[in-house]
Amino acid sequence: MSERRPHPSDLSDARWELIQPVLAAWRFERRGRALDFGRPPVHDLREIMDAILYVDRTGVQWRLPHDFPPWETVYGYFAKWQKDGVFAQLNGLLRELVRQQEGRNATPSACVLDAQSVKTSTSVPASSQGTDAGKKIVGRKRSIVTDTIGLLLAVLVTAASVQDSVAGTQLLDQAAADHPGIRKVWVDGGYRKHFVDHAATLGIDLEVTARTPGTRGFTPIPKRWAVERTYGWLMLHRRLARDYETLPARSEAMIHLAMTDLMARRLTGEATVSWRDPTPPEQIRIAG
Repeated sequence: MSERRPHPSDLSDARWELIQPVLAAWRFERRGRALDFGRPPVHDLREIMDAILYVDRTGVQWRLPHDFPPWETVYGYFAKWQKDGVFAQLNGLLRELVRQQEGRNATPSACVLDAQSVKTSTSVPASSQGTDAGKKIVGRKRSIVTDTIGLLLAVLVTAASVQDSVAGTQLLDQAAADHPGIRKVWVDGGYRKHFVDHAATLGIDLEVTARTPGTRGFTPIPKRWAVERTYGWLMLHRRLARDYETLPARSEAMIHLAMTDLMARRLTGEATVSWRDPTPPEQIRIAG
């Protein structure tokens, strides 16, 4: 078979070097537990990851173009990597590298928390959806915690009807367990007093940031602008414009994957290609 033409979402050699050790270790450990250890894998891990990134980046359905491995195989790897925490592991590894590149400690001491309600597709079970009465959206809610430069620390996908403070409590518990050095968190006014009290029990100072009264138009809100920008970064991946995943855990995996892609590009100095860019992928020059 002739080598396929690259897609804009494909991993460069530099980005593949960043994530290859994690995927190779996963495959080695899994084969070590299998009965057919001597049989070599059929599909290349890089081709599998390129196919998953293609779905995340373009928003297409899982029935992929024929130049990728069979879609059933690609989705099978995606499901296994989600279940085994591979996407979360990649996100944590690259986040530490980016923070160190930015001259910061590998682990954060402060974070920002926010929630976003999104519509869902017809494939999403009604039992995992709800209505956000304030935003008049039927679908799911993505609650995320980022550090102060917008890198993802934790994500939780729930029905849109779940109150911000309820989801925030679970998410802050996870962030505090994974990053015990966190001592400060900024949120908006939608989080209730019991959430403030819960943060205090974790030894975290919670501060509510809000728009200045009388302000009109778009105005960045101090501290909280970082998490709002992260949502903007995530929207570069069309699969996240709406929630298409049957399971909330798979939605969380898509968010981890998008952030992994963004951080890998940041580490290697590669720009995220616009889908409106008419330049053929093979002619694109990567900075750095």
